[in-house]
Amino acid sequence: MNNTRADLDTPKSHGDDRRWGSDLIAETIRALGFRHVALNPGSSFRGLHDSLVNHLGNRDPQMLLCLHEEHAVSIAHGWAKVTGEPMAVILHANVGLMHGSMAIYNAWCDRVPMVIFGATGPVEAAKRRPWIDWIHTSRDQAALVRPFVKWDDQPAGLPASLASMIRADTIARTAPKAPTYVCFDVSVQEAEAPAEIAPPDPEDYRPPAPPEPSSREIGTLSAMLDAARSVVFLIGRVSRSVNDWGLRVSLAEHLDARVITDIKCGAGFPSDHPNHVGPPSFFLAEAPARALAEADLVVAFDWVDPAGAIRQAGARGALVNVTLDHQLANGSSLDHMAQPAAKLHIAADPDAAIRALADRYGLRGTEPDAVPFAIDAEDPSPGSHLTMENFPVALARGLDTETVSFVRLPLGWDGAAISFRHPLDYLGYDGGAGIGSGPGMLVGAALALEETGRIPVAVLGDGDTMMGISAFWTAARYGIPLVAVVCNNRSYFNDEVHQEKVARMRGRPVENKSIGQAIAEPDIDFAGLARAQGLKGIGPVATPQDLSSALRAAVSLYREGHAVLIDARVEPEYSTDMAKGMTETN
Repeated sequence: MNNTRADLDTPKSHGDDRRWGSDLIAETIRALGFRHVALNPGSSFRGLHDSLVNHLGNRDPQMLLCLHEEHAVSIAHGWAKVTGEPMAVILHANVGLMHGSMAIYNAWCDRVPMVIFGATGPVEAAKRRPWIDWIHTSRDQAALVRPFVKWDDQPAGLPASLASMIRADTIARTAPKAPTYVCFDVSVQEAEAPAEIAPPDPEDYRPPAPPEPSSREIGTLSAMLDAARSVVFLIGRVSRSVNDWGLRVSLAEHLDARVITDIKCGAGFPSDHPNHVGPPSFFLAEAPARALAEADLVVAFDWVDPAGAIRQAGARGALVNVTLDHQLANGSSLDHMAQPAAKLHIAADPDAAIRALADRYGLRGTEPDAVPFAIDAEDPSPGSHLTMENFPVALARGLDTETVSFVRLPLGWDGAAISFRHPLDYLGYDGGAGIGSGPGMLVGAALALEETGRIPVAVLGDGDTMMGISAFWTAARYGIPLVAVVCNNRSYFNDEVHQEKVARMRGRPVENKSIGQAIAEPDIDFAGLARAQGLKGIGPVATPQDLSSALRAAVSLYREGHAVLIDARVEPEYSTDMAKGMTETN
């Protein structure tokens, strides 16, 4: 599909030879190596938009037009989940930044890199057009998102703007990674650029290597590991590297450590390995909680909320916390969680620590093979309704022999249903636990996975899909093939679980729990909505056999270069572990 995409939006001949401020901004975006820039248009960056099209020729980077700012950020988020690298995003003025703010918060909580460029109306009041430039101009625009970006700036001149772009890119790429934001004055973009100003060379501002643990820290940790009777590894936010994956496996095997993974994060360890204690889940399931409680040494490798996991399990063993996440704690957003009581805190990249331990023990890792998706389970009875229990089996039968990357799995998913055997088998959740990000993240991840030979598949909730449906238009527009399956229980069922708990506590009618939650009467035609965005829409399907057939058809359409959505009607229910977590743990 790349040739088709390269032919889109080819600009006509260039104008005169004058250089404008936005031309140098566009040149700097190119110099930073961004392949794509996701945006929804806006007048505050009309100069930069012109420069990307008519000065750079809409090549390196190519613009990805999005129908909502939140989708632009979500697409960049999905890209970063696969590549570990930032995509550039451009948001219009304060209004576009407010639209994109939830998706920025997701990226912040998920600790993925992203460089967001914004713009404001003229800082000089005399240059503002009546009305519109006043309501689209902010004195401190980044204040809208400052609690959940790593760094921001609103430079007043062209040299400062170029310098801030370089700094934003360096900071976003430096561990711990997170979004950054730079806001340009529209006047700087539209003024003619002085001849003596040139974009800085990004090679002079390369990001530092991730921090590595000291030999003393590795010596202390290895001594603790050797002395421990029962070791548990909490594998959290780690890389997609197959080499790092192999070293994690070798280290766990060498130490006979039990391993717990988190479905909020991407696959970090083979979930069907004998040392893995599953299932991976949003809240600790029974078996992982028991393993954690029995451990005399717990090593958390950038685990999301280690203090919460230890409290839930009632664990009393010593904790070693390997993370840089404390560097992103601030006084506004509480995504930094409770501070864990750690006997040893190693401020280093988690994979760097694992590599150092592997070196100390003389271990080598074996890179995993990309294996086709399969499940060893009985087929559901013919004509039975789709449920959360038989949904994975239907997926497996429809995707049999295919190499798949699951970009998203929904709340209520049974983590034991699918085995992850490769770091690209599963990419994790959205970070901020909001709703509406799934379609955009699928588009961005699919774009990043194009050269891997993997089929990007997301199992999305119906509420998530409905809020983000127009993100799929971008996939159709730019020929990005993907497969989306809407796990459609026709409800915001997560909140039905909460309403049931409250009703039981108060002695009120449980049967009222679906009021204000059900997405029905009228039902939503998701296949029709998909076709309206330019996708191939299939469904609704309501049996496991029909879902398997729909998936086989979707794979054929995917191989022809299409983005496909399947509306799968599933009976509303949660797995035991998820229901317990949503009611008791909270």
